[in-house]
Amino acid sequence: MTTTNEKSIATFLHLSVLTQYFIPFGNYIFPIVIWSAKKNESEFVDANGKNVLNFQLSMFLYTIVLCLIAIPILIYSIFKNVPLNDINFDRHFVIENLSAGNITGLTILGIVAVLLFCFLKVIEFVLIIYAAVKASNDEAYKYPLSIPFFK
Repeated sequence: MTTTNEKSIATFLHLSVLTQYFIPFGNYIFPIVIWSAKKNESEFVDANGKNVLNFQLSMFLYTIVLCLIAIPILIYSIFKNVPLNDINFDRHFVIENLSAGNITGLTILGIVAVLLFCFLKVIEFVLIIYAAVKASNDEAYKYPLSIPFFK
């Protein structure tokens, strides 16, 4: 049976990930600080801390992969139809040269990667709240799509 203090710390551990929206890398810094301070005191907090960090590292890995797919494809898709004279003479080339006829399968792949990234961030937010509620109810929650870096 876990104590109320352990449940509160585990809940706060999950919710500390939301600092990523206010502080850069807050989703790594605060959970690591809380987990490392309390992991030896409670097995429940230790398990939740590992789950949080595994999930955040997995999300980081998925984000890197999606960015490596989307950014070069979208840059190529934007600039492949632009004449160099338009760039040299500072004309408004983007509006004039972009049209629906220039969209290729590669461009659609880049757009899908961007949409997957947006979907991933929404799902991440929902799962963080769900895991915090589970932790406050003294239930173990394992994030889906989480790679077990810490065991």
